[in-house]
Amino acid sequence: MTKKDLKIVFFGTPDFAVESLRRLVEEGYNIAAVVTAPDKPAGRGRSLQMSAVKQYALEAGLPVLQPEKLKDPAFVEQLRGIGAQLFIVIAFRMLPEVVWTMPPLGTFNLHGSLLPRYRGAAPINRAVMNGDTRTGVTTFFLKHEIDTGDIIDSRAIEIGPDENAGSVYDRLMMIGADLTLETVGHIIAGDLVTRPQADSGVEATPAPKIFKDDCRIDWSRPAAEVHNLVRGLAPYPTAWSVICSAGAELGTLKVFETRRTDIPAVTPGRVTVDGSRLTVDCADCALEILSLQAPGKRRMPTADFLRGMRLTDLSLK
Repeated sequence: MTKKDLKIVFFGTPDFAVESLRRLVEEGYNIAAVVTAPDKPAGRGRSLQMSAVKQYALEAGLPVLQPEKLKDPAFVEQLRGIGAQLFIVIAFRMLPEVVWTMPPLGTFNLHGSLLPRYRGAAPINRAVMNGDTRTGVTTFFLKHEIDTGDIIDSRAIEIGPDENAGSVYDRLMMIGADLTLETVGHIIAGDLVTRPQADSGVEATPAPKIFKDDCRIDWSRPAAEVHNLVRGLAPYPTAWSVICSAGAELGTLKVFETRRTDIPAVTPGRVTVDGSRLTVDCADCALEILSLQAPGKRRMPTADFLRGMRLTDLSLK
């Protein structure tokens, strides 16, 4: 079987999936169709915005399908009519069994963790939030339970002590594209050797979707934990706290970047301003905030925030 003989349907939505799709196209693979999310209203004008995958697919001249419901009989029949031998899924919704069992060569997923660690919607964020020093990407064949299928291959990277989720995301996106190409190459060659996740010797852990309450900073936690939370949520969805002046709540302060210090803590949430530096007490020591977004303002370095600040007796909670 050649690259042109192998018909592929690609499922994906955000930019994380675009790099793999781009590489497949550039390498000459036969992408018979691209399935992505329906256009959604966005911005103040609520104009319809297409997904990153759709934008690229249209630029590349690829057929695009945008079903509202993946079990819709009309969509299922349309998909079946394409006659693809392989489905590839990257950063997409959970597929129904009638879809993922359709292609004769199977359906594989590229996941942003070293499975079975971090099964779920937010593997990259959760790894950084938990202070992990190592993560990676895994390709695996889909089965009934989410993110539990047999592993095809994986690639690992180290996470820096001050690296944020955005940086890890970008690196995994690139090595994920490499792994996607290698996986398809093995499928064409017919020399795949898969292994059950249970044989990895690693405990399975969840990586559930992140909600707003998950992003609130608890300053009574150790500084290392708060630092990991901030970088694990940066640049999106972003850690936050309530900023207070003289005891009055002023709104939400978003925190994008912090630095650990050896300054002893007095009271969790207490803010100390020293020239262009702003530190906040945690359970054990203070954490310096390097960049933030004050209520009604744009993101800025903390030094800029302090330069124009007229507030007194600050605290965070």
